[in-house]
Amino acid sequence: MLNLGILAHVDAGKTSLTERLLHSAGVIDEIGRVDDGNTRTDTLALERQRGITIKSAVVSFPLDGVTVNLIDTPGHPDFIAEVERVLGVLDGVVLVISAVEGVQAQTRVLMRTLQRLRIPTLLFVNKIDRSGARHDEVLREIAARLTPAIVPMGTATGLGTRAARFTRSPGPAAGALDVLTGRDDVLLAAYVENTVTDSLLHGSLVAQTREALVHPVYFGSAATGAGVAALLSGIETLLPAADGDADGPVSATVFKVDRGPAGEKVAYARMFSGTLRTRDRVPFGTDGAEGRVTGISVFGHGTDTRADSVAAGRIARLTGLGDIRIGDAIGEPRTAYEHVFAPPTLETVVVPGPDAHRGALHLALTQLAEQDPLIGLRHDERRRETSVSLYGEVQKEVIQATLADEYGLDVGFRETTPLCVERPVGTGQAAEFIKKDANPFLATVGLRVEPAPVGSGVAFRLEVELGAMPYAFFKAVEDTVRETLDQGLHGWQVTDCAVTMTHSGYWPRQSHAHQGFDKSMSSTGADFRGVTPLVLIEALRRAGTRVHEPMHRFRIEAPADTLGALLPVLAQLAAVPETTRNRDDVCVLEGTVPAARVHALEQRLPGLTRGEGELESSFARYAPVTHGTIPERPRTDHNPLNRKEYVLNVTRRVGG
Repeated sequence: MLNLGILAHVDAGKTSLTERLLHSAGVIDEIGRVDDGNTRTDTLALERQRGITIKSAVVSFPLDGVTVNLIDTPGHPDFIAEVERVLGVLDGVVLVISAVEGVQAQTRVLMRTLQRLRIPTLLFVNKIDRSGARHDEVLREIAARLTPAIVPMGTATGLGTRAARFTRSPGPAAGALDVLTGRDDVLLAAYVENTVTDSLLHGSLVAQTREALVHPVYFGSAATGAGVAALLSGIETLLPAADGDADGPVSATVFKVDRGPAGEKVAYARMFSGTLRTRDRVPFGTDGAEGRVTGISVFGHGTDTRADSVAAGRIARLTGLGDIRIGDAIGEPRTAYEHVFAPPTLETVVVPGPDAHRGALHLALTQLAEQDPLIGLRHDERRRETSVSLYGEVQKEVIQATLADEYGLDVGFRETTPLCVERPVGTGQAAEFIKKDANPFLATVGLRVEPAPVGSGVAFRLEVELGAMPYAFFKAVEDTVRETLDQGLHGWQVTDCAVTMTHSGYWPRQSHAHQGFDKSMSSTGADFRGVTPLVLIEALRRAGTRVHEPMHRFRIEAPADTLGALLPVLAQLAAVPETTRNRDDVCVLEGTVPAARVHALEQRLPGLTRGEGELESSFARYAPVTHGTIPERPRTDHNPLNRKEYVLNVTRRVGG
């Protein structure tokens, strides 16, 4: 088994290559075309209309003695979340690059991540039949902008014509020895002693490719099939097969969630260990939930078929696990699910159309969020509004079209705004004591808030003895602290802080003779959940917070003579160029720009650079807001900033 991902920047020909691989393997008789909307993996109507991949798709094909589960992923950066969840289940990757456009911004983002995760990767330079296709220049771009650890596996001839071909090198590829000896002492010794053989060189290439130390490069065309046979050979011989003990404990990871025809959840899971059978009860997720597997489908020869079981190394579609979410472990957790790309940095409010039912919209958005956990939903019950977090404007358009096509809901959006965060400026503490200072809750809570290192998140600590009151009350305080920090003094999530509990107290369970529990004399978890936001917000108020906005690092390549027109626009967009260098007649600018201005920069760049400017940007950090008014976010909670309003909203037992 080999679980293979196809990754690329948008329009590099990734889906077309998937079609060609399936055709070459005999799975399909006719190659689908993206432009015609009849490809095997772009099954959504929206994908076929737009000609782009939005959801990852799995399709299987045989390759001599190997069964390949091929996962086609989106190329557009707005759908990077789809790529992220697939990476953890792959044995290897084919990264597709266009021979015409060369290395693009998204290519660099993907390659950096593949190298960090040490995923074995082959490079396929597609479209050698297209006008403007390049060979040596693209190899130089790959070495300079992706990685110098590349091994060209042959040469391309007839570039820019339908007769373009890729010819594999009969012996050691040019330059392979220099790259491989730098990481293989045995090969280096053989080179010094002049005893290098083809088998020794090939063995070193296989070993280093499987360890993600070097990356073989193939050229070809998905349209004509040139170079695809060589790529298939490389997939079979150079990439590592899936491993895992079929007799071990069950361990799997969910990387995709769909809904079936009847609305039931369907989980796509990669089995890393053990064997899962129909009707097995298995634990999943982080909260100890259990479910019974009611159906299993495994992939093979271009389709998925029902099966009684699925063993380690395979990918399966599972039904029956109703509360399963993307990223959940099934059985024994393998590794914690971590986000490898930056989170969304934009947000917009969904505005229902005149005929859109709010309840149906809420349900539809919740289901979309289940399928894409990085679509963060934020419901404001008072204003009856729902916000969604986004990567970009294209994603917003896709959400709009999906709601219309699949749910029959007409919606619009308000202007996209950046998702900011708040960080404490200093240290502040506050406390509420039972029956003092008009505290309406039977709970004593004291909290201290102080800054923590950037990137550390939220830490909760105790300065009171754990045995001072029931553990459930401490848990209620900690959970409420984390929930309350979702909305700071300006409405943004508070992060990079330490919250310490400094005071605690409660009234034990009281009852009258021959009568039941007396709530008016006994503390409950609701008391601690009620008083904690008041204490925490007051401590935050005393500490002070500063709003930070998301910043992107940008890199612009543009003709040198357009720099004069470009710089004033960058200044208007609050972008700060940090380095400028010239390469021949091209100028390269690098710096930072607020995330909220990236879309405007994308729109204006072509006009400023005669259509020749290239922009790549990625999340860099959060920086203090220094221009304009401090952005405020409407609150969706009971507003602990206003004590009277909060108490009225939370409890009828108002004191003082």
